[in-house]
Amino acid sequence: MQTLKRILFYLLAISGFATIIYWIVQRGKAMESGRNISSDNLSGSAWSEFINTLQHNLTHPLALLLLQIIVIILTARLFGWFFKKVGQPTVIGEIIAGITLGPSFLGHYFPNIAAALLPLESLDNLQFLSQIGLIFFMFIIGMQLDLKVIQRRAHDAIVISHASIIIPFVLGVSLAYFLYSSLAPATVDFTSFALFIGISMSITAFPVLARIVQERDLQKTKLGTLVITCAAADDVTAWCLLAIVITIVKAGNLAGTIFIIAMAIAYVFFMIKLVRPFLHRVADMYASRETLSKPIVAIFFINLLLSAYLTEVIGIHALFGAFMAGAIMPDNSKFKNILTEKMEDVALLLLLPLFFVYTGLRTEIGILQDRYLWQVTVAVILVAIVGKLIGSSVAAKLLGQNWKDSLTIGTLMNTRGLMELVVLNIGYDLGVLTPEIFTMMVIMALVTTCMTGPSLNLIDKLFKPKNTNIPDEVIRVGKYNILIAFGHPERSINLLRLAHELTRKMNRSTSITAVHLSPTNDLNRLNAAQYERDSFAPIREEAQRQELQINSIFKASNNLESEIVEIANEGDYDLLLIGVGQSIFDGSALGKIFGFTTRIINPEKIIYRVMEKENPLEASIFSDSTQQILYKSRITVGVFFDKGFEQADHILLFIFTKHDLKLIRYAQKFIHNSNAQVMIIDRQKLVSKSTETLELIRSIEQVAPNHISRLENIDINQALFTNQDLILLSTESWKQLFDTKNPWLKFIPSTLLIKDRS
Repeated sequence: MQTLKRILFYLLAISGFATIIYWIVQRGKAMESGRNISSDNLSGSAWSEFINTLQHNLTHPLALLLLQIIVIILTARLFGWFFKKVGQPTVIGEIIAGITLGPSFLGHYFPNIAAALLPLESLDNLQFLSQIGLIFFMFIIGMQLDLKVIQRRAHDAIVISHASIIIPFVLGVSLAYFLYSSLAPATVDFTSFALFIGISMSITAFPVLARIVQERDLQKTKLGTLVITCAAADDVTAWCLLAIVITIVKAGNLAGTIFIIAMAIAYVFFMIKLVRPFLHRVADMYASRETLSKPIVAIFFINLLLSAYLTEVIGIHALFGAFMAGAIMPDNSKFKNILTEKMEDVALLLLLPLFFVYTGLRTEIGILQDRYLWQVTVAVILVAIVGKLIGSSVAAKLLGQNWKDSLTIGTLMNTRGLMELVVLNIGYDLGVLTPEIFTMMVIMALVTTCMTGPSLNLIDKLFKPKNTNIPDEVIRVGKYNILIAFGHPERSINLLRLAHELTRKMNRSTSITAVHLSPTNDLNRLNAAQYERDSFAPIREEAQRQELQINSIFKASNNLESEIVEIANEGDYDLLLIGVGQSIFDGSALGKIFGFTTRIINPEKIIYRVMEKENPLEASIFSDSTQQILYKSRITVGVFFDKGFEQADHILLFIFTKHDLKLIRYAQKFIHNSNAQVMIIDRQKLVSKSTETLELIRSIEQVAPNHISRLENIDINQALFTNQDLILLSTESWKQLFDTKNPWLKFIPSTLLIKDRS
């Protein structure tokens, strides 16, 4: 009755107000007489008017900009995902995505689409947005610099970093001498051109280098600390040199240069002596999320934008001001983390891809048409590699590092990535670099960044000890060792409970190791230690309640599934337990569309087809990541569907195929360690056909009578699952139980699907 009253009130209110509006409009039309009101919008058919309006809306600058952003982000994420899968930094994929959308591919092969999607008159909007993204990004980079680390390891780090700048700088200036007459812009003097070529050769991509160090788990080693410090010192020095080079280029004469340098010195003094103490005081007072209100955050944003504005006005570029604003931030890592989280996602996911595409629009590989230009491109790449890699390696060796560490440092310092693109775009905007030189330098940045991973792998292979030992963190002494791999920290608790139920009485002859991997792009240097503590906090608390000793492995990784498989295969483990991965589209109407699409166009499925290998879990309930782990692991893998698991007192073991017979040994472990009651459902009567299985069941009954039973003629229904804690089933037989429309599926307990490889 109450619902009916609400509906009647709603209808009466709407109709009443609609009547009033109609009456006012009709009265208002009477006042139109004598006015020159156009009636063009009434001419023509309604459909043609709709089409005209739609076309106008599609070409409106805001609609076009939004469409460009959507296409750019999707393309950048797709290419980033692909290059991440092949072991390259995501930034490489994003740069390639930009080049693909530019004249090198889209503009060349699909000019009409390129003209409609990225018309020349719309590029200014992309440029301004990309510059805002870079300003935020450089602020984050400045914040992540740990100046105290540089001070503590100042001697070695500064010598190596300065060698990695001065040697490629000199080689770059020398190269400019041979390129100036043929490739320099006609209006640019030699000094400006040479200095910019030199600084372009000297850049190291601090963010990409830091990510690679995390991926290879070097951040806690002396080598990792040294190379991070070298990159930080390199960043500070290179950006100071870049500011001087920009000053020289913009001033055009010595007097102008002196004035700009004087203003820059005054700016730096103002930021360090006046702004920095004020920001430190603010951070000390508002260092927690609870006290860090919007007005306080606004102070730091204003500082960032004001600093960028001042350096742009002075003439040393807004990006230097953003970098400086980050570098003078308070040393409170917790405070830096909060600010980083507030802007990192927007800067890196939304605005920064616009910069890659804008760079790609400027990169025209097609203009390198003759042999000479490609010879110059090869020369540019060789000079960059020799100057940076060899220079850093030799300097590190002279300071007492062994050859492996020296070459590793040199290879990492040779990584250029995004930072190189920033410098190149500045040079292009200033008119110092021609389109040809700009394109050559972009190719050089791609090559030197792409070669980092393979070069490090080659170094590890060349200097691999003759007697290779498994790392201590993955050696576990015991008769039955379990590896738990978890994503969400809270889901680790029941995985540990399950592992404990399997090994409860084997404490002295077993080990449980928990591994948590973080995507490299989701982890910055500031929050790595805290992130590790938070990730393992729930499972450690549960281990303490259960009086268990657990080991832990934490790493940043560029490919989570492959890393988990590698740890499992190289360590002395008998069982890998993982939670089931779910699609973000599950349970939604959109998911039905994407589910259908991914069954047809599935990257993992394509890989299996190309390799001509069977994927036993194709079109299954498992996510692609779960399938990869199951397919590549050489040890037994258990995929756990958690539905509030607490203990394994009552277990159902389904025998659908011969693969399920192997699971009786796992039932034996549950009976022995947790005193579980196991019921075998064998509708195909496969147990009675296997002498070995019957003997195993008899041996279990002798040790634990009345703990294992077998049912053959029974219907699978909801009543069967009453009071059960766990289902055991092989991955080969999951369809027999789950691939049905039976309504009782929602009542099944937690389930462990096992891919046995023993």
